[in-house]
Amino acid sequence: MAFEKEIKEYDDLRDRYQTLVVDRMNREEYITYNEVLFSTHSCAIEGNSFSVDDTRELKEKGLGMIPAGKTLFEAFEMLDHFEAFEYMVQNLQHPLDETLLKEINRRVTSHTLTYRAPDATPGEYTTTDMAAGDTVFGDHEELIARVPRLLESTEQTIVSAATHPMVVAARFHGFYEYLHPFRDGNGRTGRLVSNYILLRMGHPLLIIPSEARQEYIAALRMIRTEATDEHLVRFFFKMAVKRMQEEMKQKEANTKRFSTFLF
Repeated sequence: MAFEKEIKEYDDLRDRYQTLVVDRMNREEYITYNEVLFSTHSCAIEGNSFSVDDTRELKEKGLGMIPAGKTLFEAFEMLDHFEAFEYMVQNLQHPLDETLLKEINRRVTSHTLTYRAPDATPGEYTTTDMAAGDTVFGDHEELIARVPRLLESTEQTIVSAATHPMVVAARFHGFYEYLHPFRDGNGRTGRLVSNYILLRMGHPLLIIPSEARQEYIAALRMIRTEATDEHLVRFFFKMAVKRMQEEMKQKEANTKRFSTFLF
């Protein structure tokens, strides 16, 4: 079985993480905790400078309290990500189709797209060829024509439950990013949909930390240079395992802390 070692390590850890962390938290609070962390790091990968504390403050106070030194553009980008995240979480029973994909992208770019591409419409496919970083993507019309098949194939795989959810999420992400169907927000949209897949299949959210950005980009690049998504799948497992390990370790340490505190 492909990725047998990664799957076993992840599944063993996931059972403990579910019991020790997820099940012992109020669901609404756990979702908000994830929303803040995920939004911070996903937007940071695209250049947003909000810290976790900045994001939490914006989540709690809205535009009434934009952190010092942050731009209004960054604040709106983060608020848009909140909207898209909440829509994604509330629509886990919706099939993975173009309606879902376009609505996530519309919300992700609602208040920022006009600054980057005044002629584009949030949630609508690009009308021009695209490039990002060191990658020139293919003919946009041909790539967009492949989107329905990617969504249909992924939906069938989700329903069949024959493939491990992390593998499904990673492989979808790799294919999707190279289709690059929207004028902006493809990275954030792709990471949201990958998490839609994981949550829908009963797995924890995957957060790619901003400090792993270069490793993440390198794994995506290898799809182009080596014609394989193996590196991206292993990267997804690595990030998921690392997060669960760190949170369980943090919980254990904070449980023991001050156990002998005396005045």
